[in-house]
Amino acid sequence: MSLLELDNGAAAGSLDAEASGVRSAPFATSDLDLALTAQIVVAWAGEGGEEPRLGWWQTDLVSEYGGEDLLKRLLPRTWPWAVLQAVREAARRKDEELRSKASDPDQLVTLYRFGFELDEQIEERLQFHKRSGLPPVEALPGLAEVLGSTLHQSWDKAQFQGWVESHDPVQSEAVPTGRQLKGAVPAGLDRRVAQLVAALAPLGDSYPLPHFRVKS
Repeated sequence: MSLLELDNGAAAGSLDAEASGVRSAPFATSDLDLALTAQIVVAWAGEGGEEPRLGWWQTDLVSEYGGEDLLKRLLPRTWPWAVLQAVREAARRKDEELRSKASDPDQLVTLYRFGFELDEQIEERLQFHKRSGLPPVEALPGLAEVLGSTLHQSWDKAQFQGWVESHDPVQSEAVPTGRQLKGAVPAGLDRRVAQLVAALAPLGDSYPLPHFRVKS
């Protein structure tokens, strides 16, 4: 991702929801914020780098002396959003890489791939918050629960696991692609997000790719 993309916004990379059979419609901004918050929290928790957390992607972006130090100098106005956008993109790319190994990747719904139109709505919501001038933890208060009020919360795996487990447990099964949730894709975005987050448990050494498979 280029610095221009970080400052002005990058288009979400996903496929058309209609092609995957998932209904797409305008969602409440509160649901879009919920999805965006979950994407950022999981992306943050998945970082490795010099201040390793789960190590699902080898980046060191949300770090005082890593990506933050660089982006503060390059993007003094929007750096807090830029570091979160960058780590979210790292997580999205890992998600995409794992999905691409499936025989039918277009049929998978994940935390970073809800379908083209919905992914664009979430991306547009991110750009709205960046333009608002509000810091991330004010625009998305749910971030503070895991990342802290200044984005410098010390890594506490038990705390993150508690956040994951605060979502109602779901049934899933291990498949070659990752961790497949049982049942149909919920119509509500809030339920999709909650179930995909819940399916991260138990935490492992690699990103488990929680996903729904859309039945054709």
